[in-house]
Amino acid sequence: MNPKYRMNNILSEKDTLAIQDIIIRQLDVQRDQLTPEARILADLGADSLDVVEISMTLEELFEVSIPDEQWDKVETVGELYDELGRILQQRTHAS
Repeated sequence: MNPKYRMNNILSEKDTLAIQDIIIRQLDVQRDQLTPEARILADLGADSLDVVEISMTLEELFEVSIPDEQWDKVETVGELYDELGRILQQRTHAS
């Protein structure tokens, strides 16, 4: 497992790469720009429509709902991984 792509202990490498692919397509950025510290708006150049598109695509891919109040807390790529990981973990424990 390449630690560069595994940003937290909850998401698999496959899930992490899928998230990165969504961000790369939506924002036209390079994979190496997607560091945990990279700010989605300020560093990667996303606007509010991009954020909505990313959120909707993630919800569809992972079959989850990301409440706006949770999404509003996400500023960096690392926080996105953490938040999505938490949502997926809650779903797993609820099953």
